[in-house]
Amino acid sequence: QVQLVESGGGLVQAGGSLRLSCAASGSIFSVNVMGWYRQPPGKQRELVAVITSGGRTNYHDSVKGRFVISRDDAKNAVYLQMNSLKPEDTAVYSCYADGTTAWGFRNYWGQGTQVTVSS
Repeated sequence: QVQLVESGGGLVQAGGSLRLSCAASGSIFSVNVMGWYRQPPGKQRELVAVITSGGRTNYHDSVKGRFVISRDDAKNAVYLQMNSLKPEDTAVYSCYADGTTAWGFRNYWGQGTQVTVSS
């Protein structure tokens, strides 16, 4: 079994920063893509940022220049540094990872962590 455990969400004022962390544990042998998605209130889930095993990144246009995604392969972990936060960044942020497991290629999601940005 593979689990993604997230931490780092919370309440912050506009202009502030937060850092989200997510670590994969269990029978995952080779992690491919890791990333973060978010679901704002009343809206559909959207990609925030992803990073491949080769280090290539992709960001939602609205977070470019403010958010930075990184990963630590030794820990099967992914991080999201969020700066200059805006009220519209308020959402439930979920970690994503895919890779080779004992059961073949699979993808997994974290339980989600709330990020609230006050104006």
